[in-house]
Amino acid sequence: MSKISLFFFLATLVANAHGSYFPLITNQIHLLRPQSGSGGSYVEGLSCLSWRFGVETNNVIGWKTVPVTCEDYIGHYMLGSQYRKDSKVIAKEGFFHVKSLNLSKNGKDIWVFDVDETTLSNLPYYAEHGFGVEPYNSTEFNAWVLTGNAPALPETLKLYKKLLSLGVKVVFLTGRTEDQRTVTETNLKSVGYHNWEKLILKGKEFSGKTAVAYKSAQRKKLEEEDGYRIIGNIGDQWSDLLGTNTGLRTFKLPDPMYYIG
Repeated sequence: MSKISLFFFLATLVANAHGSYFPLITNQIHLLRPQSGSGGSYVEGLSCLSWRFGVETNNVIGWKTVPVTCEDYIGHYMLGSQYRKDSKVIAKEGFFHVKSLNLSKNGKDIWVFDVDETTLSNLPYYAEHGFGVEPYNSTEFNAWVLTGNAPALPETLKLYKKLLSLGVKVVFLTGRTEDQRTVTETNLKSVGYHNWEKLILKGKEFSGKTAVAYKSAQRKKLEEEDGYRIIGNIGDQWSDLLGTNTGLRTFKLPDPMYYIG
């Protein structure tokens, strides 16, 4: 075939791509992921998947509760294997990050962990309260905290143990209040977190302050007053990771059940 013939053949093919040779696929968001199922029915949960994506990327902000129509979707996600797989990816990246560093020998390299939905899981509580569909009730949630029965997040516990084996010290920085120190310490130890440098809880001086302001201030103190180097910072809320003195790298764990600004 000559070059001229080939040119006209390709031109005809491109032109026909918009005509009868390639029938129009309607109601699609991607050739490989049509919004309609094979039978033409709506793919259940698609809009909730989009909502969760917006939450995890910090584009959907300031929300109070999970949309009622997404209760089943969020429940299946949190109780299913995908939540565990997503958490595993984040934890592994955290470990790879530390392995890439030249760690200091002065014992001043620390990793900052949030507590709720980062080191400890409140999923047993939220499973009984619509996976975030019900409005937050501080009395009921604090009663759950005081049971000390929160399990460890498995992938975070693995990361914690690997960091200790590398000589990295651990700091827990939580929005829990000082009156919950004893139960938090006991809970952490009971599920495998036996050693840490500091457990920082929210004092009365931060009452009414945002989580970003509180955690920024505490991280600044760790670095500027205590002389630590924050090599990593992991949490389930963007407010754990934004602000000042965030560390060399931050790692966002999934949590579509609640929002803390």
